[in-house]
Formats: sequence, structure tokens, C-alpha cells
Amino acid sequence: MSRDFPERPRVRIEVPRFGVIKPRADGRIDFLSPVPCPYNYGCIPDLIAPDGDPMDAVVMGRRLSRGTSVSVPVRAVMGFVDAGREDPKVICSHAPLSRADRLGIEGFFHVYALCKGVLNRLRRRAGETRCTGWIA
Repeated sequence: MSRDFPERPRVRIEVPRFGVIKPRADGRIDFLSPVPCPYNYGCIPDLIAPDGDPMDAVVMGRRLSRGTSVSVPVRAVMGFVDAGREDPKVICSHAPLSRADRLGIEGFFHVYALCKGVLNRLRRRAGETRCTGWIA
């Protein structure tokens, strides 16, 4: 994997698999999804993303509880832009990603970008929001 990321980062789960509420760092609700998240979604607290927040991460596999910290190998990175700011998503899994995994993750982030873009417009946050595809 890329030398820009630890081989096995510690990921803190913020949205358990099938969850719909994404909290902000301060605990307030950031995003309420119209559909459940098919993955465990969280952050790597020790790694700051270009947008200034902890790096977002997806952990593949069974459902993990909110607040759980796990150390999982990095398998890929999905490019994402949120309100005009780079916001990549680190994809972690104990097993290599299958073609189906990659298609599912990419499809999820394209839909997520549409929903987040609407939210950003409602919040009057300028700049495009989109999934830019695999970067690693």
C-alpha cells in the first residue's frame, strides 16, 4: 500500500455497519443517511486528512460497535472531495479486496457524494462534492 499511510492503522469506528448516524468530532450529528451504511465507517485519529479532520476510514467485515478501535491493514484509498476539499477514504480489511468489494465501495461513495452534496448546499458550503475514484 501507499507509504503515506501506516500499514495497520488504528481505526476508531464512528458509524457501525448498517448505521445511519455519522457524528462530528464533537459528538453532534454531522450526517443522517437516508440508507444504512453497508460498512463500518470511522477515522484514523492519528492521521490528519487534507481537509484538517482525522482521516476517514472504512473497515470491511462484521459489524463493529461505535467507539471500537481496531488495527486493520490498509488495502486501498478512495478519492473523495467534500465541499471542494480533498477528503480521501482509507479502505481497511483483513482480507484482500475482491472485485465485488471494490465495485460496492465505489458505488457507495458515489451515492454518498450525492447525498453529502445536497447537505452541503443546504448548509451553504461552497465547492463540489464527489467521489473521484481509486487513488491507491
